[in-house]
Amino acid sequence: MVPSHKPLIWSLFAGGGTFAAFAAPVMILMTGLALPLGLLAPDTLSFEHMSALLGHPIAKGLIFFSIFLPAWHAAHRLRITAHDLGIRADGLVMVVCYGLAALATLAAGYYLLVI
Repeated sequence: MVPSHKPLIWSLFAGGGTFAAFAAPVMILMTGLALPLGLLAPDTLSFEHMSALLGHPIAKGLIFFSIFLPAWHAAHRLRITAHDLGIRADGLVMVVCYGLAALATLAAGYYLLVI
């Protein structure tokens, strides 16, 4: 039996989709409804407040996962979409899609560690 990378890719795909499904409505609610309607303090998304928030390791971890998981979800979606559009060079498409997701992961990790 040949080892497969599919369980790893599918777990990242499922995790990214689940995280995005739960996080996106909250972000839309906060930035699109609660803030304009005055349900949140006007300085909630100010630079000073966000800088203080990013100083906390748990917030950095959540931001990392909000970039990392959806990036891998999108990479797998793009790979499957390329196949559906007739691009049959799956090896090249796989390297490009997952390579971009890996770069996004590394960049997010690096910048969150530097901050």
